[in-house]
Amino acid sequence: MTERMDRRFAALAEENRPALVTYFMGGDPDYDTSLAVMRAMPAAGADIIELGMPFSDPMADGPAIQAAGLRALRGGQTLKKTLGLLRAFRQEDRDTPVVMMGYYNPIYVYGVDRFLADAGTAGVDGLIVVDLPPEEDDELCVPALKAGLNFIRLATPTTDDERLPAVLTNTSGFVYYVSITGITGAAAPDPGKVTAAVKRIKRHTDLPVAVGFGVKTAEDARAIAEGADAVVVGSALVDVLRKSLGKGGSSGGAATVQAVSALVAELAQGVRRARRVAAE
Repeated sequence: MTERMDRRFAALAEENRPALVTYFMGGDPDYDTSLAVMRAMPAAGADIIELGMPFSDPMADGPAIQAAGLRALRGGQTLKKTLGLLRAFRQEDRDTPVVMMGYYNPIYVYGVDRFLADAGTAGVDGLIVVDLPPEEDDELCVPALKAGLNFIRLATPTTDDERLPAVLTNTSGFVYYVSITGITGAAAPDPGKVTAAVKRIKRHTDLPVAVGFGVKTAEDARAIAEGADAVVVGSALVDVLRKSLGKGGSSGGAATVQAVSALVAELAQGVRRARRVAAE
């Protein structure tokens, strides 16, 4: 669990390149298609996968991910099925780190102890729970760490040096830097500001820093990767998936897997170009 994440970042450090972290919504547009998408991501170039947990009130997410969650919920996706999705993925892939990302409410309803036990057996490597601040670490963060899972915290442009130590306390795996203020899928971030922010965070921690929000193209990914340990792409992939669906947005299949894989491959090429350019 935590070891799988550490091994992946150590291997990437040996290659002197950043990671590509790809997000998708579990169960979007249906269980079988989302499992096929997940299985295709590592071969296309994803180093780490973020698995979205559908929730009916995703306050930090923009329209693309909100719509993905609603599609998944309409298709009958539950937290139990999302854990089952990962369990099925682990039958073929035991090496790719997977982080479950979402909100606390579905975990609370499921039961924290039950969730952590089931997450461990399913093969979860870490959690990103966007609506639990450090002041509520006893709710989930501390139990998750005791269960052997990474708890990955978000830092934002408004997280100043006074607040940052609290954000970093009990954080493990990596730090997720939200490069812009606002919801997912917003405007592209400024690479210069991102590089400066990552340097500032690294003065407080030895953890890798991943940068997300607003990265849509291979060129965006390359520019951000110049100053980060990882680049996270979510809304762009979710949007490509949506565009691949049939009328009504309910039918997935091979075309959806191909569309998502093609963008993952482009993003991976962009990320891999970053360190080569920087080294020249």
